[in-house]
Amino acid sequence: MVAPQDGLNSSDPTEEVPGALHGLRVVDLSTGIAGPAAAMFLADFGADVVKVEPPGGDPGRGGPGFPMWNRNKRGMVIDVSAPAGRARLAALLAGADVVITGGDDDSGLPEVATAEAACAANPALVYLRVPPYLDTVPWAGGRESAALLHAYAGLALRQNSYSGSPIDPAFAYVLYAQAVWAGSAVMAALIERERSGHGQVVTVGGAHGMMITSTSALMIDTSAPERRASNGPGGPSPLYTRYQCADGKWLFLATLLPKFQRQSIITLGLTDVLEDGRVGGELENMLLPANRDWVRDRFKAVFATKTSDEWIRILHEADVPVGPLYEQADWLDSEVIASIGMRAEVDDPERGHVVMPANPIKMSGTPATVRSPAPRLGEHDGDGPWEARPAPAGPAPARGPALAGLRVLDLGAVLAGPYAGTLLAELGADVIKVEIPAGDSWRDRGMLYIRGQRGLAIDLRAEAGRATFYRLVETADVVLDNYRAGVLKRLRIDYPRLQPVNPKVVSVSITGFGEDTPFSAEPAFDPILQARSGMMTAQGGDSEPVLNTVAINDVVTAATSVLASLLGVFSRLRTGRGQQAAVALAATSAYAQSEELVQVKGRPPAHRGGRDFPGPGPLDRSYQAADGWVRLQADPASGPAQLRAAGLVDGAGPATDDEWTTRLAAAIAALPRDEAVRRLTEAGIPAVPARRLLELPQDADFTAFGILTTLDRGDLGPTLAPARYAVFSRTRQDKLLIAPGVGEHSTEILSEAGLTGDEIAALIDSGAVRQGQPIVYRSFLAYR
Repeated sequence: MVAPQDGLNSSDPTEEVPGALHGLRVVDLSTGIAGPAAAMFLADFGADVVKVEPPGGDPGRGGPGFPMWNRNKRGMVIDVSAPAGRARLAALLAGADVVITGGDDDSGLPEVATAEAACAANPALVYLRVPPYLDTVPWAGGRESAALLHAYAGLALRQNSYSGSPIDPAFAYVLYAQAVWAGSAVMAALIERERSGHGQVVTVGGAHGMMITSTSALMIDTSAPERRASNGPGGPSPLYTRYQCADGKWLFLATLLPKFQRQSIITLGLTDVLEDGRVGGELENMLLPANRDWVRDRFKAVFATKTSDEWIRILHEADVPVGPLYEQADWLDSEVIASIGMRAEVDDPERGHVVMPANPIKMSGTPATVRSPAPRLGEHDGDGPWEARPAPAGPAPARGPALAGLRVLDLGAVLAGPYAGTLLAELGADVIKVEIPAGDSWRDRGMLYIRGQRGLAIDLRAEAGRATFYRLVETADVVLDNYRAGVLKRLRIDYPRLQPVNPKVVSVSITGFGEDTPFSAEPAFDPILQARSGMMTAQGGDSEPVLNTVAINDVVTAATSVLASLLGVFSRLRTGRGQQAAVALAATSAYAQSEELVQVKGRPPAHRGGRDFPGPGPLDRSYQAADGWVRLQADPASGPAQLRAAGLVDGAGPATDDEWTTRLAAAIAALPRDEAVRRLTEAGIPAVPARRLLELPQDADFTAFGILTTLDRGDLGPTLAPARYAVFSRTRQDKLLIAPGVGEHSTEILSEAGLTGDEIAALIDSGAVRQGQPIVYRSFLAYR
């Protein structure tokens, strides 16, 4: 018995509706999290995905996340050590549209399954590589590891803490980001293939997953000293952190924008703080290092006077963004998750009843479904291969980005919406940043998230502005927004009004809690979802809750919105019809904790963090070396002998975890960081240095894969910035993504839509449209 997943506005959720990818053939050769989860997205939307396993099965088969990431797939066992097995795999690949590899360094793939051989035999094949890092894996064993990636990519030392030491993630959010972005990249390649007939090799490695989650950290001013993250687990801002109330419960005050900050200060009765001479009426001065502690103490004292429920009610009535902190284990059974259709159930013949997060993308025309449980080992061995794919009719076209010719109107503000637009621009789309004539209120801090877009400033509240926007919709493939629930309807630009204008348009809306749910009106900044979904309490463990420095829900939602957009476009290429799609931060918060939330009989408890969490055990954690930090991940069985071989343990073996920690800490503290990593690696123990952000530009793989580029900031000098988020073998993006000024391209864009010069001039004269200037990069803030 399989519970269907509701489609957006579906009148009958049990009705069989072909998914957006119905008829697509996928071979999943991956292990771990990122590869199987990327394949899960394709399977949920109707692709025929065959999971190929060795005779012993996928090493992760017994894990709690396996039934989620492998649902809706068929399963085959193929022994590639035998000629018959290699021949069978070659036949399967010859009929496939997509193959996915990942989870290790690809060294175990047979020749027939390598990118070169598979694509030569099937030129229409899109070959998706999802490696643990990039072409090389910098730790022993070459296996996917969220913890090692987190440390090596600079995320561990970026997480706010008391000590400034590297902090281990309590859940593998970076791999979930890698997975959904890999799904987006493969969809871009498939859309391009609809035009050209040719496949290609696409690489989305763990380093790209890090880029998705921490793109702001890659704005690196190499001339500036790097700031330590020893701001405490609540982060540096007293206006954007969690507070404990009189009942011992916590809430999160999410006043990111000035209007909310001022309102919270008034509502809490703290205007004297703003008027204090040390602050001088300037909100930004409250965030200065000299002021943070005493300001935070004043807020603490006020919040301690009432219960969390009382404060949430008072602040909500004043329209101040605030939310409660809950436990991770309760999230999947919450009313919020039920209201957005994010709870799926299957009866698994091996595992019994399984409850898991559903697909976070809701589509009105081609919804995702959970049709079948994960396959038993070799369950479909009797199935034959697909028919071989015919070769493309002609030679591959000249290079160009995959989404060249696709037009997106990006109505997003602050983070998730604009960032989705930038990621679509990275894939080659013509993305138009649509904003009010005064500009997006978060522009000064969020320029990084609008790169690669063209700027149109237009007043959608004015009749002339709205009519002009409809003219643009006629030319658009995708309209993307992240307005608060109800705003699209008030502006009269919701999908029911856009669909008659352009029946082929794909409308993608990002909300916090869905458009029409009991929670739609609640504020939904990223940390409010971190709080409600249990992310903060899971990271804090038995200590106080932790604000993740990475805006997990915002950035993963941005990548998910790209996937939703491209699923809609791909479906339209085959059906001629557009549709409405919806993505909610609340849905992302469940997807980004998949393994931790899955409910299955006999599962081990989900991982939990702790105070300045270094890792889950003495053989799996960070240790301080003489000049830095080392993150090691030794196997409990083989690790002790390997540590002896590395010269880090001698004499009698430690008898307890505490003794292991004490002795390893002493041994590693006596060594330079890189020497400790060298010894561990040579002994076969996966280990990496916990790197600082300023070390990343020296990474040879970063250079080879174009991870970073340089932006010129005039007199302030050059600043490194994120460049390529994926690698396409044939449709490479070479454009430097630059942020537009407010309305910089208004005249150009309206001319392309068919408006005359007189019409455009009249719109500008009336104030409905603004023609602006290019951005001044000397004012650009570099975040690390």
